[in-house]
Amino acid sequence: MKALSRFCLLLSVLLIPALTYAQQNFLDITKYEVYYGWAHNYPQDWIVLRRFENRNKEYYLLVNPQTLQTRVNESSFYQVKPMTLAETRAAFKNTPYEKAIRKAEKQSASIQDAGIERGIPTEAGISLTADLCPSHKPLDRRIFTTMFTEFKKVEKPAPIALSVSGLWMLNHKEDLEWLKQLRNEGEIRITWVNHSYNHRVSKTAPLKENFLLEPGTNIEYEVLATEQLMLKNGLVPSAFFRFPGLVSDQQLVYKVTDFGLIPIGSDAWLAKGQQPNAGSIVLIHGNGNEPVGVEDFIKLLRSKTKQIAKKQWLLYDLSESVDDAAESSE
Repeated sequence: MKALSRFCLLLSVLLIPALTYAQQNFLDITKYEVYYGWAHNYPQDWIVLRRFENRNKEYYLLVNPQTLQTRVNESSFYQVKPMTLAETRAAFKNTPYEKAIRKAEKQSASIQDAGIERGIPTEAGISLTADLCPSHKPLDRRIFTTMFTEFKKVEKPAPIALSVSGLWMLNHKEDLEWLKQLRNEGEIRITWVNHSYNHRVSKTAPLKENFLLEPGTNIEYEVLATEQLMLKNGLVPSAFFRFPGLVSDQQLVYKVTDFGLIPIGSDAWLAKGQQPNAGSIVLIHGNGNEPVGVEDFIKLLRSKTKQIAKKQWLLYDLSESVDDAAESSE
């Protein structure tokens, strides 16, 4: 399955028109809205998630229902059939994308760590996710330099999923440009995960009233404002969402999946002492606030040096892991 997923991922990249591949900055976004539909551009069917305008042109944010990869493109490139959310989910019910959403919804009852938290446990390796919550500290660049050192001969670009908040993007322009430079130079392949805009947190409030469960939270703003800021900074939003603090309830999970997003949890939050297993979705924080988790990740990589060199332990793209997890659960 991994080999097939990698082939589909490569094929989807090769088929992406130049507009998306350039990952342009959309600086004049207007009329940004949730919009569902079927879009066709031979030979691939896509699902439309968003519609917006930029400098008198209409664009779509689309997801490939087979590979879970997203792209942004002009609407004129596609034959489009508008659909309701229910119609879209029914039409694509047998695809990995819809299966992943259903799997995430089935794991929505817990107040912590809802959503998909691991891939297939037989795979030798992990999917690395690093959260970029609002912080006054700079990006912890050790994560990335260590990845280069360990994987430069066997896996380049090395995949990583960055859960990015709106306030982090606003206040860390230099760090964001550094990450984009690494991406453009082919050092890393980044999946940009929506991590909410404000990422509010209280040190005293109980979990049921904390993070995005704080009374008065506008989930539509938290989701859509973050996406727009990603687009303005030349980032293509993925089809994934990570709850701040991994905290949610069932109602909130369903609100997020109604945006067409797949909630991502973790079964290995390193700073909490959770040990990764084969197929784990590993969580560390790259915003400078959790150095112990970064140290644990560095130790993990260095302990796997010989296996990495033999390609017996690798980093997996988050889309691959979620795809495989969804398929295995059906």
